[in-house]
Amino acid sequence: MRAPVRWTLRRRVTALCVIVGVVLGLLAVSAAVVATSNRQHLDTLLTKTGPLRTDGQALLSALVDQQTGVRGYAVSANDADLAPYRDGQQREAALIASMDALLDDHPEIRRELHAVRDHARQWRAVVAEPAIELTVRSGPEVAQAYLTAQTNARFTALRGEVEALQQSLLALRNTVATNARATGNALVLLLILAAVVVVLAGLALLTSLNRLVIGPVTALAGQVREVAGGAYQREIEQVGPPELAGLAGDIDGMRRRIAADLAEVRQARERIEWVNSQLEKQAEELVRSNRDLEQFAYVASHDLQEPLRKVASFCQLLQRRYAGKLDERADQYIAFAVDGAQRMQRLINDLLAFSRIGRLTTGFTDVDLNAVMAEVAGQTESTRRYVGGELTWSDLPVIRGEETLLANLLANLVGNSLKFRRPDVAPKVHISARRLGDEWEISCQDNGIGIEPEFADKIFVIFQRLHAKDAYPGTGIGLAIVKKIVEYHGGRVWVDPDAVAEGTMIRFTLPVPPESREPAEPSGATGAEGAGSVVPAPATGSPSGKEAEATAPGESARPAGDMKQTDLTDEWIDEGGR
Repeated sequence: MRAPVRWTLRRRVTALCVIVGVVLGLLAVSAAVVATSNRQHLDTLLTKTGPLRTDGQALLSALVDQQTGVRGYAVSANDADLAPYRDGQQREAALIASMDALLDDHPEIRRELHAVRDHARQWRAVVAEPAIELTVRSGPEVAQAYLTAQTNARFTALRGEVEALQQSLLALRNTVATNARATGNALVLLLILAAVVVVLAGLALLTSLNRLVIGPVTALAGQVREVAGGAYQREIEQVGPPELAGLAGDIDGMRRRIAADLAEVRQARERIEWVNSQLEKQAEELVRSNRDLEQFAYVASHDLQEPLRKVASFCQLLQRRYAGKLDERADQYIAFAVDGAQRMQRLINDLLAFSRIGRLTTGFTDVDLNAVMAEVAGQTESTRRYVGGELTWSDLPVIRGEETLLANLLANLVGNSLKFRRPDVAPKVHISARRLGDEWEISCQDNGIGIEPEFADKIFVIFQRLHAKDAYPGTGIGLAIVKKIVEYHGGRVWVDPDAVAEGTMIRFTLPVPPESREPAEPSGATGAEGAGSVVPAPATGSPSGKEAEATAPGESARPAGDMKQTDLTDEWIDEGGR
């Protein structure tokens, strides 16, 4: 069986308003009808019965004046005594006409008025006019004799009719007054009923709102507060009219979705916490592994020094003692062994220097990079003079760091720029700096062979070489040391291939000291040469690979702009041994 549909709140309010409106409308119509009747009664009372009674009294006075005038004339036969009679006639006619106009709605009283008019005419025709004629013809004595008791009785009857008319008017006035009071009382009663209906409607509306709206909304708000307090599993009860029940259902649906989302978030947080714990363990393991690896690299490179020196020394002794005494192939093998031992010594020294970065520290101090560049210029002076190179720098900032490491960083960058130069082109190297927020961005620009974009990340990998050893000497660790020094100081380093049309632009950042982190114009942004610029004498030739290693230790290799990546192995293979 289908359950009855509850009335909605709008339907309830509409029904209540319609009922109250109909009742108030009926009361208003009744009040209008009663007010109209009351107004008519008051109009009759004020504009009809009052003037009618006044005119009735005046009519009786006019008839009495007529009788008095006739009697006076019958005694004196003086025409002046007939003036009251003539005036009384005129006033009688005017009063009867006025009263007749006011009695349209009262035909009974009008008939009484017409009877008084007719009897007044009969009295004048039978009594007054004959008495006047007798006075004129026969004299006063005859006229007085005519005015006998019978004629007085006629006037007395006429007076009685006028008084009866007055009683009828009085009765009409009392009836109208009674009706006016009744309609007034009815109007007051209707107003009281209307007020009672309004009060009852207000009470009904207030009770309905309290039971259908305020109570359910308060209960719903309490349930919502419980859910907001964390009780997401509490179901929202659907109470009240359909609108509020629907709202409660929507809120409960939202609660269920929130509870489901929170459950997912809780599970995700548990998974994240588990993953974080695993990452922390892996990070600790990685730190330990890196520490052990650095320790191993340091110990291995340090412990390998002594046996390697013996190998290199005895190979050199063999080369000096037996050079030219054995066949050509034996001299070649001994030269290979000597070169390999020397290269191994350089690799171990570079690895040892790389492992020491960040381990053996003297602490950060304020370092003026202009002074560091002056030192680097002195270190590379012989090489620059040999290749005819030019080193310039703009006004560089003061930063917090280790001066030795920063000098090694800049020396590696300048040495690489001098080594990887274009043939028959004098190398030019320029160091500049600019302020970017809380960082100094320092750039090293040269006009050398450049770097292909696909190799921009590989040049910072330790022992990574993109050329054969005979093309550009070195171990391939220089830029790896640069990267480690920059990261040790809290910065980053990269190659900017789009910054220059030819050559290479390497940029790295260093933090601005905390005490200098107010907004300031970047220093050296104009690119002008600083006081430390060096312009050496023209080049007289090309340094040997050994000289390049000495003037720019630890330099890495860069690929030429038109060269492909070569085999990265350092193996020397004798063609005759294949």
